[in-house]
Amino acid sequence: MSITAHREKLFPLLADNSITILYSGIPVHVSQDEYYPFRCNRQFFYYTGLTRENMALVMLKRDGKCTATLYIPEADPHAIRWMGKMVMPDEAKEISGIQSVRYIQNLERDLHFHLSSGLVDSAYFDTDRHSPEDMPDYNLTKAMDIAGRYPAIRILNLHPLTAKLRKCKDEEEVAAIQKAIDATKSGLDAVMETLRPGMYEYQVQAIFEAKIFSEGAEGPSFPTIAGAGINGTMLHYGTNRELCNDGDLILLDLGAKVDGYCADITRTYPVNGKFTDRQRQYYEIALAANRAVAKAAKPGMTTRDLNDICKNVLAEGLIKMGKIETPEEVGKYYMHGVSHHLGIDVHDITDASDYALLPGCVITDEPGLYIDEEAIGIRIEDDLLITEEGCICLSEDIIRTPDDIEAFMAKTL
Repeated sequence: MSITAHREKLFPLLADNSITILYSGIPVHVSQDEYYPFRCNRQFFYYTGLTRENMALVMLKRDGKCTATLYIPEADPHAIRWMGKMVMPDEAKEISGIQSVRYIQNLERDLHFHLSSGLVDSAYFDTDRHSPEDMPDYNLTKAMDIAGRYPAIRILNLHPLTAKLRKCKDEEEVAAIQKAIDATKSGLDAVMETLRPGMYEYQVQAIFEAKIFSEGAEGPSFPTIAGAGINGTMLHYGTNRELCNDGDLILLDLGAKVDGYCADITRTYPVNGKFTDRQRQYYEIALAANRAVAKAAKPGMTTRDLNDICKNVLAEGLIKMGKIETPEEVGKYYMHGVSHHLGIDVHDITDASDYALLPGCVITDEPGLYIDEEAIGIRIEDDLLITEEGCICLSEDIIRTPDDIEAFMAKTL
């Protein structure tokens, strides 16, 4: 399947006599002439394959027929001198599959024609917000501007329609995720080869990130988590400034991004290359939950079903250890869900949290145990592709058993 197919799957979902307007976004100032790293709007990327700033996609649906026009900045020698190579019209056509390409300075005039002509009565924008406290991004700002200037136009949210499409990945998307996972494996192997007591968490992070860049990744798919000792019990720990001590475990939640798609893997390693008996006990419980989820995942299951399986395995193991007395107590040591969808976003968009999984869904499998009083944090996370019959663990080649981890690390100690 191609980028063109993404748009073709969307067109039947759009209301007739509507216009869809998606902006890639603009760089955001930090201060003076410094900008935050640019992050392209994910919906724009999904429908165009392009990731550069100051672009827009306009799709019209009238009388059941759909057209798409791409707007890009016009390259000029001055801009190229300062900012480097720009996307040319022929390149934009090849990547996106859109043959109608215009320069961005024509966009406002073209939009005015469409919105004031009476030919469309509604406009789709990406207006979804993760939290009410979020600042409005460029797409929401533009939607609010259009709503104010053209009050007769009904503003609609494109997010729910795109969520239906993005939950199931096509072969090209799965291939990109697999490449990201393969780069992540190389990074984790490099970590195991070099991990020693006395290193700092940021040094471990640097080893991983240097390796994935050398493997061709665009960078990390999210800020790398490298939590040693008690820091491994903090679910989204991100400081990465502490010492990795002899006897610590280090929890590494990380991933590479390749071709716009993410890996999301967690492994937990003994800093000195050897699990203590107590660490191994907890680790084996988390590993059993990880394997149980991978065995159970299939079409028709929900992520809530998988989380129930995970909790049951964790609770059973902790009860046998004498750490808890009843299954309900597992929440003291496991306080997150076992799975989320994965794709262009690390926590990829879906149309509901409790819908049945379908072939083509890519989800995580990430049980964990967080024992504050023993400074032990363990999470084992893999990425699963749901198939017609069950699932494939796309990260199966990233070693996870304590014996394999110890054997691998022993070769370099």
